[in-house]
Amino acid sequence: MRYVIAMVFAVIGAALMMTFISSDLASGVVASRRFDNPDDVADMHTALFMAFNAAGLVGGWILGWLFSGLVVRPAQVPE
Repeated sequence: MRYVIAMVFAVIGAALMMTFISSDLASGVVASRRFDNPDDVADMHTALFMAFNAAGLVGGWILGWLFSGLVVRPAQVPE
């Protein structure tokens, strides 16, 4: 059950990152740099967008794992 909760949190974290944060962060980083080729702009924006989404996925997983540790008790092993 702990893995399921962590996966749900990971999906929620990635969705929130993708919807509200990743695009603005990627655009800000790309705008602060100077490029010679427009393809480099698109490539960097895409790479940063995916990296920030992956960070949201991992962060959500970690939060879900920590939260599920508080909520889910380990199974009792019968003797």
